[in-house]
Amino acid sequence: MVGASPALSGEVEHSQKFARWVAEFSTSARAAGIDEATLQWAFDGVRFVPRVVALDSAQPEFTRTVWDYLDSALSTQRIVRGQDKLRQLRPEVDTIAARYGVPTEVLVAIWGLESNYGSNVGDIPTIDALATLGFEGRREAWARGQLLAALKILQNRDIARAQMIGSWAGAMGQTQFLPSNFLAYAVDADGDGRRDIWGSVPDVMASTANFLARSGWQAGQPWGLEVRLPRGFDHARADADLRQPTAQWASEGVQSMDGAPLPALEGATILLPASARGPAFLVGANFRTILRYNNSTSYALAVGLLAQKLMGGPAVQASWPRDLQALTSSQVRALQTALNARGFDSGTPDGAMGPATRRGVRQYQLSLGLPADGYPTLDLLQRLR
Repeated sequence: MVGASPALSGEVEHSQKFARWVAEFSTSARAAGIDEATLQWAFDGVRFVPRVVALDSAQPEFTRTVWDYLDSALSTQRIVRGQDKLRQLRPEVDTIAARYGVPTEVLVAIWGLESNYGSNVGDIPTIDALATLGFEGRREAWARGQLLAALKILQNRDIARAQMIGSWAGAMGQTQFLPSNFLAYAVDADGDGRRDIWGSVPDVMASTANFLARSGWQAGQPWGLEVRLPRGFDHARADADLRQPTAQWASEGVQSMDGAPLPALEGATILLPASARGPAFLVGANFRTILRYNNSTSYALAVGLLAQKLMGGPAVQASWPRDLQALTSSQVRALQTALNARGFDSGTPDGAMGPATRRGVRQYQLSLGLPADGYPTLDLLQRLR
């Protein structure tokens, strides 16, 4: 291109590479059974979306404390709006909930957290988002799989291409299903021949309930509850890998906040999401099922606690340790490096708190005679340094 600026030439070259990637992907999609009409429908006018790449590559330096997350997730506005939605929709949602054995309030809580009850489903075309992620290459194999699933949804005529919108990461609809999860779990509950998690509330609720039911939801069991720990409790036992019947926890002095008998849960664990100074929860299989929907302890707690509020139940009663600061990713990486140097294995320093890092923190806390809750604090980091 004679006389073109370097920037313009770069844009043209990038567009050509993206077009070649789409053409190559289309060849593999044909081999996987996608017809020509669907490929034309999906990829005519497909766009590379720079914002998707920026969001995908952004590594947030600052993390939120669980109480900060819950303050937003369980806002008065969200609770009131959820109660209004329950009054409007209870008969039809109750029917769906009974069919799948998942409480109505849990379904509405997920709906509220994922899209503010359907008011914010995202604004990025799913095909564009996944094609961008696939072309960019950081998660190409994953994105290609999701893009093929999205094409199958279009081929099934569940949704029009223009209405298939969602988040930058490809999650779609009012309860934010990835395309592969849509294919596996979405349900046509209103009988119109389409699985529409964008515009049909019955389809949204039934699809979400089906996901949970097939992911291990135990009908009739609570997700968990806030508990009071006995004096002298060994906080190292608050570990996701330590599961035992609630009768055993009760025999060790764990009590409900109101003194009522603990619910019968087989594999219950003690959860301390905000150190030994914060609230304690006894959680069971259904809490772990919510984690399969979104693998975040803060999210799973928010679903359970929002559902509890929608049922007219109590808020968290123990105080959060609001004086504690969340460590930044850089500080977590420094903590991991220092723990490893002292012989407290916390895995590869990556700035993220995972099970290995919590084990390393626990071991270090035990060596200092501190409550071994596995919670990272600035004080611990300063001691290590």
